[in-house]
Amino acid sequence: MTVELSQLGKETQYPTQYSPDVLFPISRAASRESYSDVPGIYQGQDWWHVFEISWLNQQGIPQVAIGRISLPASSAFLIESKSLKLYFNSMNFTKFDSEAAFIATVEQDLSDAATAPVKLKLFQVDELLMTQPQGICLDGFAPTQFSEHPDASLLKFETIEACTEVSQPAEEIQLFSHLLRSNCPVTGQPDWGTVFIRYKGKKPCYHSLLAYIISFRQHNGFHEQCVEQIYADIWQNLKPEQLMVYAAYTRRGGLDINPCRVSDLAWLPSPIRLARQ
Repeated sequence: MTVELSQLGKETQYPTQYSPDVLFPISRAASRESYSDVPGIYQGQDWWHVFEISWLNQQGIPQVAIGRISLPASSAFLIESKSLKLYFNSMNFTKFDSEAAFIATVEQDLSDAATAPVKLKLFQVDELLMTQPQGICLDGFAPTQFSEHPDASLLKFETIEACTEVSQPAEEIQLFSHLLRSNCPVTGQPDWGTVFIRYKGKKPCYHSLLAYIISFRQHNGFHEQCVEQIYADIWQNLKPEQLMVYAAYTRRGGLDINPCRVSDLAWLPSPIRLARQ
């Protein structure tokens, strides 16, 4: 199924009866063709925070919660975001025997759509705490080159006087930038995010790394695809020993999407929520 057939960007009637058939899977294969052999592309999670979850208990009393969905990067399909919003709204007037029954229903429906095991964790509406970013913020560095579209050639190593790139020792660093911006490939609406990069290898040039992140500002791509492209470009051009790329995107339509890819599962972080999400 291609995204053009989805409800994204179209005027839509919100269902008031439980409707798992509105879920719209999108194959990951096409966007991965150019970097399918990059280690780690199939490792990690897509974490979604769902801020508009409600159902009825057996007495007909509305229940509300915040949900965190964990969808594995190894799944054959991602789930289009508007269809996920429609799906959760379709449950607003449906009775469930218990919270556990609601969770089981959601996990089964999303797993069927993604063709992979999907997990849902529910939080009370005031329970999900915010996290402060950790590491070196790249946003104070001044790039010397700019590109209007993603350009992996911007990625450079730090130059050290009297030291060649080959002889530079491997460093382990945690970096982040709040300047990630891309566009929805269907609606053209901007998507904003904070990107985290954990890296072990020859030290990258922070100015060039920020220039590369900024180069996504006019790029059309889903959140998951952007993270995988960033991961693949860094892996192929800077050749680190280990790598983690995690983007925490801001909320739209009651959902935020947080894809993470790792070369080593030991580097898979715990999901977080930032202030602007």
